Amino acid sequence: MSPVIADAQGSVVADLASAKATYLRLCAPCHAADGKGYAADFSPSLVNPTFLESATDDFLRRSIIFGRPGTSMGAYGKALGGPLDDAEVENLVAWIRTQGPKAKPLLAVAPGDAARGAALYTEYCKTCHGDSTKRGEAPHLANIQFLSIATDSFIRYAIEVGRPETKMLAFGPVMTPQQIDDVTAYVRTLAQGAPPQQLLPEPTGTEPLVINPKGKSPAWQPRDGRFIGVDAVAQALKEKRKLIIIDARPPSDWRRVHVEGAVSIPYHDPKRLDEIVAKHKDVYAIAYCACPHHLSGIVVDELRKRGHTKALVLDEGINLWHQKGYPVTAAEGVTPPALEPHNHGDHSGHGH
Repeated sequence: MSPVIADAQGSVVADLASAKATYLRLCAPCHAADGKGYAADFSPSLVNPTFLESATDDFLRRSIIFGRPGTSMGAYGKALGGPLDDAEVENLVAWIRTQGPKAKPLLAVAPGDAARGAALYTEYCKTCHGDSTKRGEAPHLANIQFLSIATDSFIRYAIEVGRPETKMLAFGPVMTPQQIDDVTAYVRTLAQGAPPQQLLPEPTGTEPLVINPKGKSPAWQPRDGRFIGVDAVAQALKEKRKLIIIDARPPSDWRRVHVEGAVSIPYHDPKRLDEIVAKHKDVYAIAYCACPHHLSGIVVDELRKRGHTKALVLDEGINLWHQKGYPVTAAEGVTPPALEPHNHGDHSGHGH
């Protein structure tokens, strides 16, 4: 827990040094140490000036606590199984706020026509932002959690002024004010009909590590000695092969959906890895995340540092596994996520 610091008047102030350490440990693997994003696929900048001047502290707070279900952004709030208590979340919000401009008041949005906005969205936005069934490389605007916390004013401002030094252009010079209102109205409809989602019970930390402990070891030829595809792992499970499957995401994500038989060993709390090395060093250990390689790569590297030579990354991660209909344990209301553009990119290091 972050220490509580008070000023001379007794008011609680943020512990920015502790918050920076938290950011580097939990957020930098995807959002980069400087906050500019894209250390892992689709993780946007948190320090872009037009983002920070339009994102309220509450927007940042709720984004950290609740995440973006179905994406690589997990829920980090302790109430959902994440690692951060309320004080740590507040400190992290305060630290992010120091990286750019303060939030400013945004203008109210005039009524828009969603039908007209749909045509404009298809023309200008869909290629990058996708829709309710398919993602692009930009933030997924159809995410139900994003739409639950983003105001119309926040959405409209992003369309109008863009995100400087990114692919997100300012559409203020391209569209009329009414057209921007229409696109905003359409974006608001993107998550309509999404079912409410529940959570599975919290992991106990004592779940069995080895699946099919009496089975034979898979006969695999990992790509680059590091990656194994979802098809190969699904086939191994079907053949009752002996293996360990590790969910490297925050436990909150494991509580939404996980590969059947996977154990929760988050990248930020790897203590059960010692148990694997001590008792099951000869068993293939497959780690996955939703990045699709980055957080799982951290876990694989930690296993290898401990001397486990059969540690591999599940290529393309949990989302592709779920989309292909392979066995999962899912909470009520959780459905396969929107399809993602596959970006194998550079598989060196952690594979991002």
